[in-house]
Amino acid sequence: MPPAGPGVPHGVSVEPLRQPAGPVRFVEDTAAIVAVEIRKLRHDPLELLTRAVQPVLWLLVFGTVMAHARAIPTGGLPYLDFLAPGILAQSSLFVAIFYGIAVIWERDLGVLNKYLVSPASRPALVLGKALSAGVRSLAQAVIVYLVAAGLGVHLRWGPLALAGVVVTVLLGAAVFATFSLIIACLVKTRERFMGIGQILTMPLFFASNAIYPVALMPPPLRWLAHLNPLTYQTDLLRALMLSAGRSAFGLPRDLAVLIGSLVLLVGLAARLCPRVVQ
Repeated sequence: MPPAGPGVPHGVSVEPLRQPAGPVRFVEDTAAIVAVEIRKLRHDPLELLTRAVQPVLWLLVFGTVMAHARAIPTGGLPYLDFLAPGILAQSSLFVAIFYGIAVIWERDLGVLNKYLVSPASRPALVLGKALSAGVRSLAQAVIVYLVAAGLGVHLRWGPLALAGVVVTVLLGAAVFATFSLIIACLVKTRERFMGIGQILTMPLFFASNAIYPVALMPPPLRWLAHLNPLTYQTDLLRALMLSAGRSAFGLPRDLAVLIGSLVLLVGLAARLCPRVVQ
């Protein structure tokens, strides 16, 4: 026991304050950032509903038309069943890919400086913001599930399947939110960011298996699809969401790509993060 300090009665020892271990502190800091970001949703819950309009239209309009036309072979799955996981992946992509604009806004308001001078490490800051985008995407997942169930999609409702979907949505959104943060660190202005974000969303979406199988793509696009994390997120969602769903690449590979992409992008974003306040 260390000796008593000034003002402490003689014979009474004082235990030094124990700082959390490195990994524990990292988890605590990340959770704190996520909590701060989630509290922001209380001020604008309507944002979640307006963002849900696009995936609902994709299911109701595009999905029903293509299911009626039977123009896309899906390996025995009804087209709406095939499409629903892809639209869920798409909705998380669209929420996450523009998340970096919030960082630019916070930089302009001086909020980001407070984050950067806090005890939290930059990787914890980046991961916390990325996971908060995933939490926002979960609201979209609920709406997509309800619409898909109303359209007769054969969904799995078991607790393990639902938990897997939650993890997959969080991982996929975090990957693209971190990618968005990297873009925000590089371009530094909202106008440039919006232009680049709009350029990237459609290629990421269409160069994936969200609305048609990879096997139908021409070779160059098929090559891009295999490099696209959205392809593996969609593949994982199909295996978890659908009663007759199967993974085309294997669940371990899908998870490895998503986790590996997130770790790589978080490391890169953490290195670029200080440039945002310049």
